[in-house]
Amino acid sequence: MTVPVIRIAAALIEDGAGRVLLVRKAGSRFFMQAGGKIEPGEAPATALARELHEEIGLIVAPADLQPIGRFSADAANEAGTRVDAHVFRLRTDHRPVPAAEIAEALWVSREETDALPLAPLTREHILPWYREAPAQA
Repeated sequence: MTVPVIRIAAALIEDGAGRVLLVRKAGSRFFMQAGGKIEPGEAPATALARELHEEIGLIVAPADLQPIGRFSADAANEAGTRVDAHVFRLRTDHRPVPAAEIAEALWVSREETDALPLAPLTREHILPWYREAPAQA
């Protein structure tokens, strides 16, 4: 049996003060990076720029998104489904305004993330990468 895969783009957004931005979709208990599905024919960075504007009111140029990798994990909110995620890094002090399907957006320290229910992609790949990554210049 083939497992369905959703192609997404996600942002590791940091504020330069040791905090990352996590969002929670309406109807979900899991916190994750802002981002979303890549439309057919859409470049991952373009999809992410669109999603960031729709979800948290952040306007960013695709060229300003630093690619950090491509990861696969179980989907947080769709049982029996995997996500294939293009992940980008961005530093901003933007004050997120939750919109679209986003119910909550939080700036959290690395330590505070341990107390939150996290999406598998965030818990297994993005935060471990962030903890090991050199500081962004």
